[in-house]
Amino acid sequence: MPRYARSEREALVALMSMLGPEAPTLNEGWRTRDLAAHLAVRERRPDAAAGIVLAPLRGYAERVRREVAAGDWAQLLDRLRHPPLWSPVSNPLVDDLTNTLEFFIHHEDVRRARAEWRPRELPAGLDRALWRRASMLARLALRRFPARLLVQAPGQGEIGAGRGGESLRMVGTPGELALFLSGRQRVAEVRLSGQPELTERLRAARLGF
Repeated sequence: MPRYARSEREALVALMSMLGPEAPTLNEGWRTRDLAAHLAVRERRPDAAAGIVLAPLRGYAERVRREVAAGDWAQLLDRLRHPPLWSPVSNPLVDDLTNTLEFFIHHEDVRRARAEWRPRELPAGLDRALWRRASMLARLALRRFPARLLVQAPGQGEIGAGRGGESLRMVGTPGELALFLSGRQRVAEVRLSGQPELTERLRAARLGF
């Protein structure tokens, strides 16, 4: 059975290795060194990783991330390439569940920060895995949006989201939907239809967790 979390991790590390530590990413203010450090802290420093989602710990998490980012680049990539077996988010029992979407999105953060990027044609299995995650992300990311949204991935399915009201339709492949719903609207190839003011508001909204 394919392990898409592993293949996306390997592709991201290979791309970072090729580009070097100072290449741009879609993450505001972050170079590849910063993104690699974020991922390393997430799976190797549980004491600091909580600050990724908990505001009171965010300052501590950022200090740790900067310390990790300032270290040796080759060593940082090696740590990212080989996550520890004890990691609460990257051990073999949970790796695909917790890391498929994480590494797909961050792989695209590096790919799409370059001028010559093109969408990838993804394996059918990865499309299915990303749709499962994108459908959950849609319910979370759009739960307060003041419209009724129909989110569709042709060949995969559709779900409803939003608070209700005017109807909007969002259509894209699972990967493009995942990028849009995680806050990467400007690079996600997603079609929106409905009331123009609401579609523009959605394209500018702060989405993601």
